[in-house]
Amino acid sequence: MSIEREVAPGEVGIDAKRLDVLDAHLARYVDDGRLAGWQLVVSRDGRVAHASTYGRRDMEAGLPVEADTLWRIYSMSKPITSVAAMMLWEEGRFELTDPISRWLPEFSQPQVYDRGSAGAPFTVPAAEPIRVWHLLTHTSGLTYGFLQTSVVDALYRKAGYDILPKTGVDLAQSSRDWAALPLLFQPGTRWGYGVSTDVLGRLVEVVAGQPLGDFLRERIFEPLGMTDTRWSVDPAGDDAKRLAALYVPSPADGRAVRFDVIGRHALDEPAMQSGGGGLISTAADYHRFTSMLLSEGVGAGRTLLSSRTVRFMTQNHLPGGVDLDRLQTGGFAETTFEGVGFGLGFAVVRDPVPAKTPSSPGTYYWGGAASTAFWIDPAERLTVAFYTQLLPSSTHPIRSQLRQLVYSALTD
Repeated sequence: MSIEREVAPGEVGIDAKRLDVLDAHLARYVDDGRLAGWQLVVSRDGRVAHASTYGRRDMEAGLPVEADTLWRIYSMSKPITSVAAMMLWEEGRFELTDPISRWLPEFSQPQVYDRGSAGAPFTVPAAEPIRVWHLLTHTSGLTYGFLQTSVVDALYRKAGYDILPKTGVDLAQSSRDWAALPLLFQPGTRWGYGVSTDVLGRLVEVVAGQPLGDFLRERIFEPLGMTDTRWSVDPAGDDAKRLAALYVPSPADGRAVRFDVIGRHALDEPAMQSGGGGLISTAADYHRFTSMLLSEGVGAGRTLLSSRTVRFMTQNHLPGGVDLDRLQTGGFAETTFEGVGFGLGFAVVRDPVPAKTPSSPGTYYWGGAASTAFWIDPAERLTVAFYTQLLPSSTHPIRSQLRQLVYSALTD
Protein backbone atom coordinates (compact mmCIF):
# COMPACT_ATOMS: atom_id res chain seq x y z
CA MET A 1 0.00 0.00 0.00
CA SER A 2 1.36 3.40 -0.98
CA ILE A 3 1.05 6.68 0.86
CA GLU A 4 0.43 10.03 -0.82
CA ARG A 5 -0.19 13.61 0.22
CA GLU A 6 -3.84 14.24 1.10
CA VAL A 7 -3.84 17.97 1.78
CA ALA A 8 -1.70 20.98 0.84
CA PRO A 9 0.64 21.82 3.73
CA GLY A 10 -0.60 25.42 3.92
CA GLU A 11 -4.16 24.24 4.55
CA VAL A 12 -3.09 22.64 7.83
CA GLY A 13 -0.65 25.30 9.00
CA ILE A 14 2.63 23.99 7.57
CA ASP A 15 5.02 25.97 5.38
CA ALA A 16 5.66 23.99 2.20
CA LYS A 17 8.95 25.79 1.48
CA ARG A 18 10.28 24.84 4.89
CA LEU A 19 9.35 21.24 4.22
CA ASP A 20 11.49 21.52 1.08
CA VAL A 21 14.34 22.67 3.31
CA LEU A 22 13.76 19.61 5.49
CA ASP A 23 13.89 17.28 2.48
CA ALA A 24 17.04 18.97 1.21
CA HIS A 25 18.69 18.53 4.59
CA LEU A 26 17.84 14.82 4.72
CA ALA A 27 18.95 14.38 1.10
CA ARG A 28 22.49 15.28 2.12
CA TYR A 29 22.64 12.13 4.22
CA VAL A 30 22.13 10.14 1.02
CA ASP A 31 24.25 12.32 -1.24
CA ASP A 32 27.33 11.89 0.95
CA GLY A 33 26.72 8.17 1.42
CA ARG A 34 25.67 8.09 5.08
CA LEU A 35 22.23 6.66 4.21
CA ALA A 36 21.06 4.59 1.28
CA GLY A 37 17.63 6.24 1.18
CA TRP A 38 14.70 7.36 3.28
CA GLN A 39 10.96 8.05 3.46
CA LEU A 40 9.21 10.77 5.45
CA VAL A 41 5.54 11.31 6.31
CA VAL A 42 4.14 14.40 8.06
CA SER A 43 0.44 14.65 8.85
CA ARG A 44 -1.78 17.09 10.67
CA ASP A 45 -5.33 16.50 11.80
CA GLY A 46 -4.96 12.96 10.47
CA ARG A 47 -4.32 14.10 6.88
CA VAL A 48 -0.97 13.59 5.16
CA ALA A 49 0.51 16.97 4.30
CA HIS A 50 3.92 15.75 3.21
CA ALA A 51 5.08 12.38 1.87
CA SER A 52 8.58 12.31 0.41
CA THR A 53 11.20 9.74 -0.56
CA TYR A 54 14.84 10.01 -1.54
CA GLY A 55 17.66 7.67 -2.48
CA ARG A 56 17.60 3.92 -2.87
CA ARG A 57 16.01 1.13 -0.90
CA ASP A 58 18.69 -1.16 -2.33
CA MET A 59 21.89 0.57 -3.45
CA GLU A 60 23.45 -2.53 -4.94
CA ALA A 61 20.42 -3.29 -7.11
CA GLY A 62 19.85 0.38 -7.93
CA LEU A 63 16.25 0.25 -6.68
CA PRO A 64 14.77 3.58 -5.47
CA VAL A 65 12.82 4.17 -2.29
CA GLU A 66 9.16 4.15 -3.31
CA ALA A 67 5.92 4.97 -1.55
CA ASP A 68 5.25 1.28 -0.80
CA THR A 69 8.76 0.26 0.31
CA LEU A 70 8.84 -2.29 3.12
CA TRP A 71 10.90 -1.38 6.19
CA ARG A 72 12.10 -3.33 9.21
CA ILE A 73 10.55 -1.24 11.97
CA TYR A 74 12.19 -3.16 14.82
CA SER A 75 11.25 -1.48 18.13
CA MET A 76 8.44 0.50 16.53
CA SER A 77 6.72 -2.88 17.01
CA LYS A 78 6.61 -2.15 20.76
CA PRO A 79 3.78 0.42 20.68
CA ILE A 80 1.69 -2.02 18.61
CA THR A 81 2.16 -4.80 21.17
CA SER A 82 1.43 -2.34 23.97
CA VAL A 83 -1.85 -1.36 22.30
CA ALA A 84 -2.72 -5.07 21.98
CA ALA A 85 -2.16 -5.58 25.70
CA MET A 86 -4.27 -2.56 26.61
CA MET A 87 -7.11 -3.85 24.42
CA LEU A 88 -7.19 -6.92 26.66
CA TRP A 89 -6.93 -4.69 29.74
CA GLU A 90 -10.03 -2.81 28.55
CA GLU A 91 -11.84 -6.15 28.52
CA GLY A 92 -10.99 -6.70 32.18
CA ARG A 93 -8.70 -9.62 31.42
CA PHE A 94 -6.04 -8.35 33.83
CA GLU A 95 -5.12 -5.37 35.98
CA LEU A 96 -1.90 -3.43 35.53
CA THR A 97 -0.85 -4.33 39.07
CA ASP A 98 -1.29 -8.08 38.54
CA PRO A 99 1.86 -10.22 38.82
CA ILE A 100 2.68 -11.66 35.39
CA SER A 101 3.35 -15.04 37.03
CA ARG A 102 -0.42 -15.51 37.15
CA TRP A 103 -0.19 -16.30 33.42
CA LEU A 104 3.55 -16.92 33.04
CA PRO A 105 4.48 -19.20 35.96
CA GLU A 106 8.14 -19.18 34.93
CA PHE A 107 8.30 -15.72 36.54
CA SER A 108 6.99 -16.88 39.92
CA GLN A 109 10.37 -16.58 41.69
CA PRO A 110 12.45 -13.90 39.94
CA GLN A 111 16.04 -13.38 41.07
CA VAL A 112 17.89 -10.06 40.88
CA TYR A 113 21.59 -9.70 40.09
CA ASP A 114 23.49 -8.42 43.13
CA ARG A 115 27.19 -8.88 42.39
CA GLY A 116 29.76 -11.16 40.80
CA SER A 117 30.81 -12.02 37.27
CA ALA A 118 28.98 -13.61 34.35
CA GLY A 119 30.76 -16.82 35.28
CA ALA A 120 29.70 -16.65 38.92
CA PRO A 121 26.81 -14.22 39.44
CA PHE A 122 25.30 -13.77 42.89
CA THR A 123 21.57 -13.04 43.03
CA VAL A 124 18.95 -12.16 45.60
CA PRO A 125 15.19 -12.75 45.48
CA ALA A 126 13.06 -10.00 43.96
CA ALA A 127 11.43 -7.85 46.62
CA GLU A 128 8.18 -7.86 44.67
CA PRO A 129 6.85 -9.66 41.61
CA ILE A 130 7.11 -8.38 38.06
CA ARG A 131 3.75 -6.78 37.35
CA VAL A 132 2.06 -6.01 34.04
CA TRP A 133 2.82 -2.29 34.28
CA HIS A 134 6.50 -3.10 34.75
CA LEU A 135 6.52 -4.72 31.30
CA LEU A 136 4.73 -1.79 29.70
CA THR A 137 7.13 0.76 31.23
CA HIS A 138 10.44 -1.16 31.00
CA THR A 139 10.77 -1.14 34.77
CA SER A 140 10.73 -4.96 35.03
CA GLY A 141 14.49 -5.52 35.30
CA LEU A 142 14.57 -7.50 32.05
CA THR A 143 17.30 -6.38 29.65
CA TYR A 144 18.82 -6.99 26.19
CA GLY A 145 21.87 -9.10 25.44
CA PHE A 146 23.24 -6.70 22.85
CA LEU A 147 23.57 -3.75 25.23
CA GLN A 148 26.95 -4.91 26.56
CA THR A 149 26.79 -2.66 29.62
CA SER A 150 26.26 -5.15 32.47
CA VAL A 151 26.93 -8.64 33.75
CA VAL A 152 23.26 -9.44 33.21
CA ASP A 153 23.25 -8.71 29.49
CA ALA A 154 26.41 -10.85 29.24
CA LEU A 155 24.34 -13.67 30.74
CA TYR A 156 21.70 -13.09 28.05
CA ARG A 157 24.36 -13.45 25.35
CA LYS A 158 25.71 -16.55 27.05
CA ALA A 159 22.17 -17.99 26.90
CA GLY A 160 22.00 -17.29 23.14
CA TYR A 161 20.09 -13.98 23.16
CA ASP A 162 22.02 -11.23 21.41
CA ILE A 163 20.80 -8.78 18.77
CA LEU A 164 18.85 -11.60 17.08
CA PRO A 165 16.41 -14.02 18.74
CA LYS A 166 17.77 -17.43 19.64
CA THR A 167 17.64 -19.70 16.60
CA GLY A 168 14.64 -22.02 16.42
CA VAL A 169 13.17 -20.92 19.78
CA ASP A 170 9.58 -19.69 19.96
CA LEU A 171 8.17 -16.94 22.17
CA ALA A 172 6.98 -19.32 24.89
CA GLN A 173 10.43 -20.89 25.31
CA SER A 174 12.15 -17.51 25.07
CA SER A 175 10.00 -16.27 27.94
CA ARG A 176 11.01 -19.28 30.02
CA ASP A 177 14.68 -18.71 29.18
CA TRP A 178 14.53 -15.03 30.18
CA ALA A 179 12.75 -15.90 33.43
CA ALA A 180 15.66 -18.18 34.33
CA LEU A 181 18.12 -15.29 34.03
CA PRO A 182 18.63 -12.70 36.79
CA LEU A 183 16.94 -9.32 36.59
CA LEU A 184 19.12 -6.24 36.19
CA PHE A 185 17.37 -4.47 39.08
CA GLN A 186 14.48 -4.83 41.49
CA PRO A 187 11.14 -4.52 39.61
CA GLY A 188 9.71 -1.02 39.66
CA THR A 189 12.87 0.71 40.92
CA ARG A 190 14.77 1.58 37.71
CA TRP A 191 14.23 1.90 33.97
CA GLY A 192 16.09 -0.40 31.59
CA TYR A 193 15.53 -1.21 27.94
CA GLY A 194 15.05 -4.87 27.18
CA VAL A 195 12.76 -7.77 26.33
CA SER A 196 9.90 -6.51 28.50
CA THR A 197 7.66 -5.96 25.46
CA ASP A 198 8.46 -9.42 24.12
CA VAL A 199 7.33 -10.90 27.41
CA LEU A 200 4.26 -8.64 27.17
CA GLY A 201 3.59 -10.21 23.78
CA ARG A 202 3.77 -13.65 25.39
CA LEU A 203 1.32 -12.45 28.03
CA VAL A 204 -1.04 -11.37 25.24
CA GLU A 205 -0.78 -14.87 23.74
CA VAL A 206 -1.65 -16.62 26.99
CA VAL A 207 -4.45 -14.25 28.01
CA ALA A 208 -6.00 -14.18 24.53
CA GLY A 209 -5.45 -17.89 23.91
CA GLN A 210 -3.93 -17.41 20.46
CA PRO A 211 -0.54 -16.64 18.87
CA LEU A 212 0.54 -13.02 19.10
CA GLY A 213 0.58 -12.63 15.32
CA ASP A 214 -3.00 -13.84 15.03
CA PHE A 215 -4.15 -11.42 17.71
CA LEU A 216 -2.37 -8.47 16.09
CA ARG A 217 -3.77 -9.35 12.68
CA GLU A 218 -7.37 -9.83 13.84
CA ARG A 219 -7.58 -7.01 16.36
CA ILE A 220 -5.27 -4.30 14.95
CA PHE A 221 -3.98 -4.86 11.41
CA GLU A 222 -7.20 -5.94 9.70
CA PRO A 223 -9.44 -3.34 11.41
CA LEU A 224 -7.01 -0.54 10.49
CA GLY A 225 -6.30 -1.84 6.98
CA MET A 226 -2.62 -2.49 7.75
CA THR A 227 -2.34 -5.03 4.94
CA ASP A 228 1.45 -4.87 4.54
CA THR A 229 2.54 -5.35 8.16
CA ARG A 230 4.02 -8.77 8.82
CA TRP A 231 6.81 -10.77 10.48
CA SER A 232 8.74 -11.64 7.32
CA VAL A 233 8.84 -11.24 3.55
CA ASP A 234 8.63 -14.25 1.23
CA PRO A 235 11.96 -14.31 -0.66
CA ALA A 236 10.25 -15.92 -3.63
CA GLY A 237 7.39 -13.41 -3.77
CA ASP A 238 7.04 -10.03 -5.46
CA ASP A 239 7.24 -8.23 -2.11
CA ALA A 240 10.89 -9.25 -1.69
CA LYS A 241 11.81 -6.52 -4.19
CA ARG A 242 9.94 -3.93 -2.08
CA LEU A 243 12.01 -4.72 1.04
CA ALA A 244 14.74 -2.18 1.75
CA ALA A 245 18.22 -3.55 2.31
CA LEU A 246 19.82 -3.12 5.73
CA TYR A 247 23.02 -1.09 6.15
CA VAL A 248 25.62 -0.16 8.78
CA PRO A 249 28.19 2.66 8.75
CA SER A 250 31.63 1.73 7.48
CA PRO A 251 34.27 2.07 10.23
CA ALA A 252 36.58 3.61 7.63
CA ASP A 253 34.53 6.52 6.31
CA GLY A 254 31.01 6.29 7.79
CA ARG A 255 29.39 5.47 4.45
CA ALA A 256 26.51 3.01 4.52
CA VAL A 257 27.54 -0.57 3.69
CA ARG A 258 25.19 -3.49 3.21
CA PHE A 259 24.64 -5.72 6.25
CA ASP A 260 22.97 -8.91 5.06
CA VAL A 261 24.21 -10.87 8.08
CA ILE A 262 21.21 -9.45 9.94
CA GLY A 263 19.20 -8.00 7.06
CA ARG A 264 18.55 -11.38 5.43
CA HIS A 265 16.62 -12.57 8.51
CA ALA A 266 13.65 -10.51 7.31
CA LEU A 267 13.25 -13.16 4.59
CA ASP A 268 12.84 -16.01 7.09
CA GLU A 269 9.61 -16.80 8.94
CA PRO A 270 10.70 -16.32 12.58
CA ALA A 271 10.30 -19.02 15.19
CA MET A 272 9.66 -16.25 17.71
CA GLN A 273 7.13 -13.54 16.92
CA SER A 274 8.88 -10.65 18.62
CA GLY A 275 6.39 -8.08 19.81
CA GLY A 276 9.36 -6.03 20.88
CA GLY A 277 11.11 -5.78 17.54
CA GLY A 278 10.04 -8.23 14.86
CA LEU A 279 7.62 -6.43 12.55
CA ILE A 280 8.06 -5.23 8.98
CA SER A 281 5.75 -2.49 7.73
CA THR A 282 5.19 0.37 5.31
CA ALA A 283 4.80 4.10 5.81
CA ALA A 284 1.13 3.82 4.83
CA ASP A 285 0.42 1.06 7.33
CA TYR A 286 2.18 2.73 10.23
CA HIS A 287 0.44 6.00 9.42
CA ARG A 288 -2.85 4.20 9.94
CA PHE A 289 -1.61 3.12 13.36
CA THR A 290 -0.36 6.57 14.43
CA SER A 291 -3.54 8.20 13.08
CA MET A 292 -5.56 5.87 15.28
CA LEU A 293 -3.54 6.99 18.29
CA LEU A 294 -3.86 10.68 17.38
CA SER A 295 -7.62 10.12 17.14
CA GLU A 296 -7.50 8.61 20.64
CA GLY A 297 -8.22 5.04 19.70
CA VAL A 298 -10.36 5.39 16.57
CA GLY A 299 -9.05 4.43 13.15
CA ALA A 300 -10.67 3.48 9.83
CA GLY A 301 -14.05 3.92 11.49
CA ARG A 302 -13.24 1.34 14.18
CA THR A 303 -12.67 1.92 17.88
CA LEU A 304 -9.65 -0.04 19.05
CA LEU A 305 -9.17 1.72 22.38
CA SER A 306 -11.14 4.20 24.42
CA SER A 307 -9.96 7.81 24.37
CA ARG A 308 -9.41 7.62 28.12
CA THR A 309 -7.14 4.61 27.71
CA VAL A 310 -4.97 6.36 25.09
CA ARG A 311 -4.66 9.42 27.31
CA PHE A 312 -3.78 7.15 30.24
CA MET A 313 -1.14 5.29 28.22
CA THR A 314 0.55 8.50 27.13
CA GLN A 315 1.10 9.95 30.59
CA ASN A 316 4.35 9.46 32.50
CA HIS A 317 4.05 6.24 34.53
CA LEU A 318 7.57 6.19 35.97
CA PRO A 319 7.69 5.85 39.76
CA GLY A 320 7.49 9.28 41.37
CA GLY A 321 6.69 10.89 38.02
CA VAL A 322 10.39 11.55 37.40
CA ASP A 323 12.38 11.74 34.16
CA LEU A 324 14.08 8.76 32.57
CA ASP A 325 17.35 10.46 33.48
CA ARG A 326 16.66 9.72 37.16
CA LEU A 327 15.92 6.01 36.65
CA GLN A 328 17.78 4.87 33.53
CA THR A 329 20.50 2.23 33.87
CA GLY A 330 22.89 3.64 31.29
CA GLY A 331 22.16 1.29 28.44
CA PHE A 332 21.08 2.12 24.91
CA ALA A 333 17.49 3.19 24.27
CA GLU A 334 15.52 4.77 21.43
CA THR A 335 15.29 8.08 23.28
CA THR A 336 17.14 10.78 25.12
CA PHE A 337 16.53 10.86 28.87
CA GLU A 338 16.33 14.46 30.10
CA GLY A 339 12.84 15.95 30.27
CA VAL A 340 11.35 12.64 29.10
CA GLY A 341 9.18 10.19 31.01
CA PHE A 342 7.72 6.86 29.95
CA GLY A 343 4.13 5.79 29.56
CA LEU A 344 2.55 2.45 28.75
CA GLY A 345 4.52 1.69 25.59
CA PHE A 346 5.89 5.11 24.64
CA ALA A 347 8.41 7.70 25.72
CA VAL A 348 6.58 10.89 26.74
CA VAL A 349 7.94 14.46 26.65
CA ARG A 350 7.47 16.01 30.09
CA ASP A 351 9.42 19.22 29.55
CA PRO A 352 10.85 20.20 26.15
CA VAL A 353 13.50 22.50 27.67
CA PRO A 354 15.77 19.90 29.30
CA ALA A 355 14.87 17.56 26.44
CA LYS A 356 16.21 20.25 24.05
CA THR A 357 13.33 19.60 21.67
CA PRO A 358 10.57 21.93 20.46
CA SER A 359 7.95 19.22 20.99
CA SER A 360 4.89 19.99 23.09
CA PRO A 361 4.61 18.51 26.58
CA GLY A 362 2.66 15.27 26.16
CA THR A 363 4.24 14.35 22.83
CA TYR A 364 4.87 10.60 22.74
CA TYR A 365 7.10 8.58 20.49
CA TRP A 366 9.50 5.74 19.87
CA GLY A 367 11.96 4.47 17.26
CA GLY A 368 13.54 1.37 15.80
CA ALA A 369 17.10 0.03 15.75
CA ALA A 370 17.52 0.71 12.02
CA SER A 371 16.97 4.47 12.54
CA THR A 372 13.22 4.54 11.93
CA ALA A 373 11.24 6.87 14.21
CA PHE A 374 7.81 8.35 14.83
CA TRP A 375 6.20 10.85 17.14
CA ILE A 376 2.68 12.05 17.89
CA ASP A 377 2.04 15.56 19.23
CA PRO A 378 -1.60 15.80 20.36
CA ALA A 379 -1.34 19.53 21.12
CA GLU A 380 -0.24 20.27 17.55
CA ARG A 381 -2.44 17.49 16.07
CA LEU A 382 0.75 16.29 14.40
CA THR A 383 2.20 12.89 13.48
CA VAL A 384 5.62 12.40 11.90
CA ALA A 385 7.31 9.17 10.81
CA PHE A 386 10.71 8.60 9.25
CA TYR A 387 12.03 5.43 7.64
CA THR A 388 15.49 4.29 6.64
CA GLN A 389 17.55 1.14 7.30
CA LEU A 390 20.78 1.96 9.11
CA LEU A 391 22.00 0.13 12.21
CA PRO A 392 22.42 1.37 14.89
CA SER A 393 19.90 4.15 15.31
CA SER A 394 22.34 6.28 17.29
CA THR A 395 24.67 6.68 14.30
CA HIS A 396 23.38 10.10 13.16
CA PRO A 397 21.34 12.89 14.87
CA ILE A 398 18.48 12.48 12.40
CA ARG A 399 15.71 12.30 14.98
CA SER A 400 16.60 15.52 16.78
CA GLN A 401 17.12 17.30 13.47
CA LEU A 402 13.74 16.08 12.22
CA ARG A 403 11.99 17.64 15.19
CA GLN A 404 13.94 20.84 14.81
CA LEU A 405 13.00 21.22 11.15
CA VAL A 406 9.40 19.94 11.31
CA TYR A 407 8.41 22.26 14.16
CA SER A 408 10.16 25.14 12.37
CA ALA A 409 7.77 24.54 9.47
CA LEU A 410 4.58 24.99 11.54
CA THR A 411 3.02 28.39 10.80
CA ASP A 412 -0.03 28.63 13.04
